[in-house]
Amino acid sequence: MTRPDVVALPGRVLFLAADPALVRRQLAGEDLALADARPLRAEISTDEITPVPSLVHFDARLADHAHLGFRAGTETPIGPGALAAGTFSVLVGGARYGKGSSREHAPLAERLAGIRLVIAESFERIYRQNADNLGLFTSTDLGLVARIRAGEPVTVDELVAGRDPLAAAILRAGGLLAYGRARLAGARPAALPDDGQPRTYFEKIVRRHALETPSCPPVGEAGMSGFVRADRRFIHDIYTGMARHLLAEAFGADLALHEPASILAFEDHYSYTHLSRAHRDLMPHVAAASRAHRAFVAEHGLAHHGYLPDGPGSEGISHALVAERYALPGQLVVGTDSHTPHAGALGCVAFGVGTTDIANAFVTGAVRFAMPESIRVELAGALPEGVGAKDVVLHLLAYPEIRAGLGVGRVFEFTGEAVAALSTDERATLTNMTAELGGFTGLVAPDAETLRFLAERRGAAPDLEGWDLEDWMCSDPGAAYAAEITVDVGALSPMLARPGDPGNGIPLDALEEPVPIDIAYGGSCTAGKREDFDRYHEVLSWAAARGLAVAPGVRLILQFGTLDVRRYCEARGYLDAFAAVGAEIMQPACGACANCGPGASETRDQVTISAINRNFPGRSGPGQVWLASPATVAASAIAGHIAGFHDLKRDRAGGPIPSSLSLREPV
Repeated sequence: MTRPDVVALPGRVLFLAADPALVRRQLAGEDLALADARPLRAEISTDEITPVPSLVHFDARLADHAHLGFRAGTETPIGPGALAAGTFSVLVGGARYGKGSSREHAPLAERLAGIRLVIAESFERIYRQNADNLGLFTSTDLGLVARIRAGEPVTVDELVAGRDPLAAAILRAGGLLAYGRARLAGARPAALPDDGQPRTYFEKIVRRHALETPSCPPVGEAGMSGFVRADRRFIHDIYTGMARHLLAEAFGADLALHEPASILAFEDHYSYTHLSRAHRDLMPHVAAASRAHRAFVAEHGLAHHGYLPDGPGSEGISHALVAERYALPGQLVVGTDSHTPHAGALGCVAFGVGTTDIANAFVTGAVRFAMPESIRVELAGALPEGVGAKDVVLHLLAYPEIRAGLGVGRVFEFTGEAVAALSTDERATLTNMTAELGGFTGLVAPDAETLRFLAERRGAAPDLEGWDLEDWMCSDPGAAYAAEITVDVGALSPMLARPGDPGNGIPLDALEEPVPIDIAYGGSCTAGKREDFDRYHEVLSWAAARGLAVAPGVRLILQFGTLDVRRYCEARGYLDAFAAVGAEIMQPACGACANCGPGASETRDQVTISAINRNFPGRSGPGQVWLASPATVAASAIAGHIAGFHDLKRDRAGGPIPSSLSLREPV
């Protein structure tokens, strides 16, 4: 008889090795020891565990999609259904397991494929929290492997040892929805006293949103876990079907949402999938996901930003629209996207959560939360001409300390002379890409620029009546930080990230030879804002005035982040210059960033220069993706190879741009 305190692990152990031959041997039936399987793959992303095309599924069919995109060397050795067919119940990986997207499809696919425990050297926050919420155990104790292979029992107590009490309680309950239904009814605001301690702006916001629940004390200090209320909760079309499915299972006819007027729903990912090679055979499943999304919206009368009525595209990308139309300084916002911190540029706390987290928040009003530490990032000096926020982030991502995990799970507070001089759009690039830095969220304290942005974008919006900045909306002198980073931005130059990871940063000038490109893509939440289009136009209008056009054999695709951005470009006459050089213009959607439309590569030998935020393997098609700023993307499209705007101007002054270029990154 199985002891109730023992975790059932009836299957085999699969080591996610860096050597594809070792993975194939295990899939074929061979069992390995840990020592024989090293080195383990580090930084396995959720994009690999469940690639974008797999996200059209939100039920038991996900089992066949677990780890379809897992890369070992240049191979993807785990085929459809292979994880379940191998009768594995334990996965073992390296550091930063589950980095990247907040998609809960990843741990759900693993669980549905029979996995009961994932062991790794370390985990990304959102992945591990999603696993907890689904009742999937995780551990950083690699010593368990030998015991499991020897048939020794592993207890629940062992697997929750060292975890915060809330995570342990959720796992013991079998997942968050079961826990929430039993313990979170009637959660009310906590009255946390002002103890006079200096605090970060982030801590102040959280304390104002802390909830008092019967199950745990209100969060107030670093390391504490509990629940907070959100001013805004949002979901988009990739997650709504799953949330609806999970809520129906847990609550049935008793389902009623908490304060539905504060919930937003978006269709922003799938509107161009009919033009996506990756989704060509999946359109019936895409349609089913859309029907589930719209049904949930209709059932609960939610505010909805959906597809455009006159063709492909949507009103805008969820977190970009939240920043343009909804978020306010001092608020707390949660959404089902790892780039929810985009809105932190307005001085609010905004962070991504998984499907079960948002489903629980929909019905209880309570958002699971563990108080993180903060990192203060001071951007000192003035940015040189031609250097923007994207270059700053790519520079930070290349820091050895960041690559070693300094930012994992922490708050990035951006401050300093250079931040004060940035527009809110540029600040949003910084906060958006805290996801790539491994952070919990990013934010900038509100100031006069924030007020300017709100007046420009919102006008006389009702939620601004009587609203103003308040004295408490800043970090106190003497507030505690886990680390402080100072960047002399005056010494920076345009940056790139080599294919495979946003942390593969190098200065543009460090390229020893030209890298020819096939696709140049400017868009996504990170690079589809008004100021991003100012930069595209600056380069492309210069080119158009000189009779230049997009280089032969290159596609330049520009995709707006929101309809408001398109209207801005139309009003300024930008579309004429874009048309003159041969750029393709697309309506708002997540598009190529999520491998959901034109701009994504279709073959492994294609090279893309892209302004999106991440270039994990397979993220934007099977080819090689270089990351760069909007200006560099536009200049590269004209040059036909990776080039900065300064390179383009210099080359045109000194003679024709070379047309015979051969260097490509190895496939």
